[in-house]
Amino acid sequence: MNESVAARPATGPFVHPALFYRTTEGYLRAVGDFARRALEAAEPCFIAVPGLRVAALRSALGDVAAEVEFADMTVLGRNPGRILAALQGFADRHPDRPVRIVGEPIWAGRSRAEILEATRHEALINTAFARRGATILCPYDLTALHAAVVGDARRTHPTVIEDGTDLPSLHYTDPAVVCADCDQPLPEPEPAGVMRVAYSGGELAAVRHRADSWARSTALRPARRDDLVLAIGEAVANSVAHGGGSGVLRLWTRGDGAAVAEIHDAGQLSDPLAGRSRPSLTSGNGGRGLWMIHQLCDLVEIRATPTGLTLRLHVCA
Repeated sequence: MNESVAARPATGPFVHPALFYRTTEGYLRAVGDFARRALEAAEPCFIAVPGLRVAALRSALGDVAAEVEFADMTVLGRNPGRILAALQGFADRHPDRPVRIVGEPIWAGRSRAEILEATRHEALINTAFARRGATILCPYDLTALHAAVVGDARRTHPTVIEDGTDLPSLHYTDPAVVCADCDQPLPEPEPAGVMRVAYSGGELAAVRHRADSWARSTALRPARRDDLVLAIGEAVANSVAHGGGSGVLRLWTRGDGAAVAEIHDAGQLSDPLAGRSRPSLTSGNGGRGLWMIHQLCDLVEIRATPTGLTLRLHVCA
């Protein structure tokens, strides 16, 4: 990695490069150098990457690995909507110093739906950290990821690092435009397998009861079943309070046994960071319900259209 990654540019306190790599050796060298430079500059360092890479980086960093905070991104970022709050939380714990973060939210094996939400996350980093002292390095495996994923990385990162060269991305795009592009139509489930429940104010307890009864017929473990029913309860309550007072809940299972709940109402979502940034205890309608939903589910897909708001919640067996 060249010197321009380590130095904070004069254009502002926030730096967000994509690191394009082709080999494990190049990955370990670049990310390891990034972490060492952070420690040399007395900047707190947080590395969130897929599990096997955590072990490899700990080994590559040797004795200084103990000075770095690590997280397995396959756990932290199972739902891409949870990642941003974790990065912000790390920065918040060090308010008087710039921080350096490595976040690898997309890896081979991610579903198309997960990649769309992770791409949205990458775009929203630029909004959430715009005025913060932070460098967030995001690795992308050129040998394993589809060309379209790499193309989106060029759109969500102001700079890109490839073959040791750090350059401005000619394809960088406004986060709002990228997020709009991620709002692709949700695929319809097979009608025969869908349970549909219309609801309005005063029926929340009945909806939760029906959802719980349905969840008991799925392959979900009891704890995950409870998570799904709690998430549904939060979403339905939001519908009644902020989505026109009524809505429709649909429930079905995926081929892999995961349970899916979809809530549609007449609401709108004005803040793209709602649910992804942890709301303060003093906030009004600041997305506390949506925040909880993100914490409970393995994937949350949100689509805002002129006809209303759709939340699709996935909980794995």
